[in-house]
Amino acid sequence: MNYREVITIIAELLKGQLVVCANGFISRETFTISDRTENFYMIGSMGLASSIGLGVALSKPSRKVIILDGDGNLLMNLGSLPMIGSLQPKNLLHIVLDNEVYASTGNQPTISNVIELEDIAKSAKYAYIKKVTTDEELRREVVHILENDGPSFLLVKISDKEEQREIGRVTHSPEEIKERFMSAIAEITE
Repeated sequence: MNYREVITIIAELLKGQLVVCANGFISRETFTISDRTENFYMIGSMGLASSIGLGVALSKPSRKVIILDGDGNLLMNLGSLPMIGSLQPKNLLHIVLDNEVYASTGNQPTISNVIELEDIAKSAKYAYIKKVTTDEELRREVVHILENDGPSFLLVKISDKEEQREIGRVTHSPEEIKERFMSAIAEITE
């Protein structure tokens, strides 16, 4: 699996959930595949998607909040995991796309090939933790975490051998991203 395949599967399963996308290829692929007002795209600020997602989940406990994170982003802000675990937001779903490299900056290796990120989530007291490697497992687990209480941590192993291709950048300004997302947060959903 690669970024495009994983994000396409996740996007197909979303309804009105709020999604905070880590910077780099995750935001760019999500924007290209399924731009929606419920998506918050990080522009810069590496590692902060999990902190922002936690804040959104705490402020809107009736809404499911998904963090689309990368292994490099997560490793930049490991302190967010124990904070999420200690606060136990039932509406938080943390999905980490792990290709064991910093893909957006040239595929420099991360340490996720040595350190089991799902073990860190377990130690941080996430309520549900799973690691997947196939599209069938991914689809099944995303459906499961969308239907159940969290906080959930889903580690998705993806290839770092993805064919290099041109992918556009998010064309919304940071102000537009914020305004769109705030309007989606304010919507009342049942």
